[in-house]
Amino acid sequence: MGLCQYYLLSVVMLLPALCYSQYTFTSSRATYYGSPDGLGTPTGACGFGGYGRTVNDANVAGVSRLWNNGTGCGTCYQVRCTVPEVCTDYGVSVVVTDYGEGDDTDFILSPRAYGRMAITDKSEKLYSYGVVDVEFERVSCRFRGYNVMFKVHENSRYPQYLAVSMLYVGGQNDVLAVEIWRKDRHEWVAMRRAFGAVFDIPNPPPGAINLRFQVSGSAGLTWVVANNAIPKIWKAGVAYESAIQLE
Repeated sequence: MGLCQYYLLSVVMLLPALCYSQYTFTSSRATYYGSPDGLGTPTGACGFGGYGRTVNDANVAGVSRLWNNGTGCGTCYQVRCTVPEVCTDYGVSVVVTDYGEGDDTDFILSPRAYGRMAITDKSEKLYSYGVVDVEFERVSCRFRGYNVMFKVHENSRYPQYLAVSMLYVGGQNDVLAVEIWRKDRHEWVAMRRAFGAVFDIPNPPPGAINLRFQVSGSAGLTWVVANNAIPKIWKAGVAYESAIQLE
């Protein structure tokens, strides 16, 4: 576990990649997927594994138009259904952990998240709808007690192949790119977005891994540097904590 440093290397204001406003609710539809325990799935398209199953108390969702080639992974939305006799005014705050589409919906919620849009004792009625009209807006992710973690994906093979994703990315920050420091070349080298939120590289440099990742958020376009983000001898499936917090 290494200490990380936070650097803002550039600030460039970007237009939103999608036409959805971050400040007003957008009308859409939502449904839920089959899960006997009501939790998320460990096989989601974002590549989060078990994190995608339980993060945010399992209030998670798959998205379609908000997917944005995997950049939407880890983003947070407030989703509220619009049936006043069944639904609360607030709805539920969800974390995107998967891709999913069907029946003209923007959200496929975990059963737990879908039920939490309902008024007390009305969840079964809401489930019976199957698909429901909703409103949604982008909100800041809040992970109380957690810093950003670097998860070495289970498909990684020490030392020949490294795949990594970032967990607990707070605020309204989209991870656009990840680079790894090559000491032998004295330069940052781009990692490939393999799928979802997972970035990979063959033959990573030996020693402790220094990473930097580019985010688009309220501060514009910034690079965040994480020195010793991953230890010299890393293991597949392990998440390494940093000292970075994003808001």
